[in-house]
Amino acid sequence: MPALFIFLLRLVRGIRDGLKEPEFRGLFWSVVLILLTGTWFYHQVEGWSWLDSFYFSVITLTTVGYGDFSPQTAVGKIFTIIYIILGLGVLSSFLLLLANYQSSNSPSLLSRLKNREKRPSANEPSTKE
Repeated sequence: MPALFIFLLRLVRGIRDGLKEPEFRGLFWSVVLILLTGTWFYHQVEGWSWLDSFYFSVITLTTVGYGDFSPQTAVGKIFTIIYIILGLGVLSSFLLLLANYQSSNSPSLLSRLKNREKRPSANEPSTKE
């Protein structure tokens, strides 16, 4: 559970720091717009709830696709084809930029542990004289 908390903390921090960069900010808002557009479309056309529509938008663009929802109308199927082609490119570009930004701006846990000086324990003699 602590690993999940650390991951979420780093994710939020990475997005917060990344929003200072124009390219990152543009991709972030493009992803938000694409998810909101998909959510609105599926709610209006397919008649799904807002939560189901958002859920389907996210699992479609992340290529998870559980198969529990699928568009039933011809318009919904055509929109989904276009939505996947456009949205997948934008979302993957954003995720790659986020990963690249996080790896270049913050040291990994392993490198921080290697660079940390070992503190002397109470049983070890002090080297100071």
